[in-house]
Amino acid sequence: MREIRVAIAGVGNCASSLIQGVEYYKDAKSEDTIPGLMHTKFGRYHIKDIKFVAAFDINAHKVGKDLSEAIFTEPNCTVKFSEVPKVGVEVHKAPVMDGIGKYLKDVIPVNNSQKPVDVAKAMEKAQVDVLINYLPVGSAMATRYFAQAAIDAGAGFVNCIPEFIASDNEWAQKFTRAGLPVAGDDIKSQVGATILHRALVQLLKDRGVKVEETYQLNIGGNTDFKNMLQESRVKSKRISKTEAVTSMVDYEVPTRIGPSDYVPFLNDNKQAFIYVKGRKFGDIPLTIQVHLSVEDSPNSAGVAVDAIRATKMALDNNIKGSLEGVSAYLFKHPSRQYPDALAREMVETFIKETPTRKSTEENHLKSISTH
Repeated sequence: MREIRVAIAGVGNCASSLIQGVEYYKDAKSEDTIPGLMHTKFGRYHIKDIKFVAAFDINAHKVGKDLSEAIFTEPNCTVKFSEVPKVGVEVHKAPVMDGIGKYLKDVIPVNNSQKPVDVAKAMEKAQVDVLINYLPVGSAMATRYFAQAAIDAGAGFVNCIPEFIASDNEWAQKFTRAGLPVAGDDIKSQVGATILHRALVQLLKDRGVKVEETYQLNIGGNTDFKNMLQESRVKSKRISKTEAVTSMVDYEVPTRIGPSDYVPFLNDNKQAFIYVKGRKFGDIPLTIQVHLSVEDSPNSAGVAVDAIRATKMALDNNIKGSLEGVSAYLFKHPSRQYPDALAREMVETFIKETPTRKSTEENHLKSISTH
């Protein structure tokens, strides 16, 4: 049976949008161009082939619930765009570690009498192919715990947060030695502040404009933004978003990028304010100011769908270590930055040139028959 068995670390808004999306698009025709999907089919895999088989969280109100119910449990506040039938997957209690910052302690209840599971063993039991990391920003220890659990369980790892795993040589080598793929780090949204900011800077560069200074300020009302009020937890986030933009030019540009404030009534709506100043022909100044408003979690879920399928294709074909092209196109902080147009070409090449498991098996049988 063709399926991608997925485990989720962190059953928050992004997980909710991803699970809703798989249900929402399950009947999409493979030959159609579907609004919202970059690829209806990614290699041999349709979005409906994604099957959620394990989930981990620390919120006492989510632990023990069916995944279909947990994704709509507070403090989740993302838009509901699809009904989700019972999944038959109970949310496991994960180790807390550094998953909760000081601003989330009063928002996410933790039942300390609940014993955490051994994540690797739970994943092995569920026969997980791919683990996707949706932990809160700043979960350095917990992210590394889950990355190791993926290795121990023989699963690929998709790292959606700005804790550097795929882009860290030591961790990339761990996955390589284990014969497993890893994609990351810090997922780009489908049309979010980072991809828009990169496109603007690339446009100016291509048109001969010298970029002199730029900033990107972001506000929102979900728990991610509340968590990021704690400056010590967002260091890697600022690095990730800043490098994603400044890598577009080969000279230093005064830059300030990152989360700016938490506005509760915005819920999962993200407001991004982008400013770019440059000099054009005749040294005449040019400024661009853009205001982007998006529902944050569905914006990243569309990208996660491709990241999961790419990782499963790599797993099928024994492609190990950091997935360079996939990470460059779908994530803010890959092991190596590429212009988005080139990174997209690399992904399309990956899809075309990576044989499916079926074709690999057919070629193997042909080889046997000729001998």
